[in-house]
Amino acid sequence: MSTMQSQFDLANAAQYERWRDHKRATHPVSARDLIVDVADPRDLTSFERKQLLALCERANMAIYRSAVQAQDKEIPRRIAAQLGLHRLDGNWLADEDGISPITVADTSGQRSAFIPYTNRAIKWHTDGYYHPQARCIRAMVLHCVRCAKSGGASALMDHEMAYIAMREANPDWVRAMMQPDAMTIPQRQDDDGIARAEQAGPVFSVDPASNSLHMRYTARTRSVVWKDDEPTRGAVAFLEQMLATERADVFRLTLQPGMGLVCNNVLHDRSGFIDDPSLPRLLYRARYTDRISEVSDKELTCSPREMGFYSY
Repeated sequence: MSTMQSQFDLANAAQYERWRDHKRATHPVSARDLIVDVADPRDLTSFERKQLLALCERANMAIYRSAVQAQDKEIPRRIAAQLGLHRLDGNWLADEDGISPITVADTSGQRSAFIPYTNRAIKWHTDGYYHPQARCIRAMVLHCVRCAKSGGASALMDHEMAYIAMREANPDWVRAMMQPDAMTIPQRQDDDGIARAEQAGPVFSVDPASNSLHMRYTARTRSVVWKDDEPTRGAVAFLEQMLATERADVFRLTLQPGMGLVCNNVLHDRSGFIDDPSLPRLLYRARYTDRISEVSDKELTCSPREMGFYSY
């Protein structure tokens, strides 16, 4: 797609304004508006699938709710496949099947050093912000098997709404966030040396093939280096203030057993929680390098191998 045809081109005000107005007019207004009741997420009806896809088109996310409470990793895998997600990102902390069990980890293992595997709050972020641009996480599924005794709520914000807010406030901040060195994640070392190389990249980027917006962000103040110029500092401060404010386009809810989030890697956070020791909180997370999209009837009947599933 030509850059001049994109609503994300800062020189194309008319296209942006049309897109912005439509986005605002059709965007959900509450967390309840994101929920789609489904009989079985492993086998969606055509109507259920279209509802989920329509919400993801409008808001980059949807919440499915079902009575299926089995401890079954096929739930996130199968619903992902039905929404056009094929390229599973099997990161190093995931299980061998590429799906991560998000639960409080035993302190003797590697996972316990990373916040998602603790009961602590997680600040605003998009998943995989430390990945190179060629391997960015464009979509994910987060399925709830068991919720915590208390806490563990999620906040969600469509990254396109964040883009609109920033562009309306100051287009120069958007320009700064599109710089290829806007945000750098320093290298991570372990006992064997460099476990992950330093990774610089933009916060906002546009896929030229699909004209879709991707956001790469973390609200962490440690292990992140922002470009040291005035527009970038202003943009970072704007994002921090915006995400700390109660807004109509920030949705808050606690996933219950049988519920799950499907999204194009929207901004999200998690509150801290207290577990029931006998039934600890458990969610399954599957992350993908492609976006949610319509799939053909043929693709729906293909095996994972035929559909091109892979992990890194």
